[in-house]
Amino acid sequence: MLRIRGLSKGYATAQGRLAVLQGVDLQLEQGASLALMGESGSGKSTLLHLVAGLDSADSGSIEVAGRDLCQLNEGQLANWRRQEIGLIFQQFNLIPSLTVADNLAFQARLAGRHDRHWERQLVERLGLGQTLSRYPEQLSGGQQQRVALGRALAARPPLILADEPTGSLDESTSDDVLDVLLELLADNATSLLMVTHSERMASRLQRRVRLHNGRLSES
Repeated sequence: MLRIRGLSKGYATAQGRLAVLQGVDLQLEQGASLALMGESGSGKSTLLHLVAGLDSADSGSIEVAGRDLCQLNEGQLANWRRQEIGLIFQQFNLIPSLTVADNLAFQARLAGRHDRHWERQLVERLGLGQTLSRYPEQLSGGQQQRVALGRALAARPPLILADEPTGSLDESTSDDVLDVLLELLADNATSLLMVTHSERMASRLQRRVRLHNGRLSES
């Protein structure tokens, strides 16, 4: 599903060029889950943004389902993101002017894959049935993250990218949210690459890798 080879990325600073990623290699199979760990500033979010096509690498390749993202232009990348990945963020990033129902359907409609039957299943399994007419500000943090999960999964993307998806939730709510996410991913053979600081959350996934000084190692 995901194959990264020789990936490097750096940024210019006042002190000179800062190498964030140095020759990173990574592979993730279809339906597998992987926790990406490392100290703050190690490049975890940078790597996730590169895989999402939100930033460009200095060198190396990123293939998702056999397609090299480094060969796509901005328009092609935008279309690819709508079709092939689901993004989940720590701060939820729901659209405040849309109801829960419309937030859930937003990504699927953009991808041209709005499936009402699948959406009803997501609503039931995420426990959102009583919230569909509410707005994000009327929800708890846990409820907002469940909406964000549903939005990411509604188009049935083959790959989910999650950046600290439970980082702003308490421990019990984090466990509940991750339980639902992993169940839904398993049912759909969807792959998951998740950035997390939590050893407890990482232990729930099939593999763990760690970034340190721009290089990746199995954890």
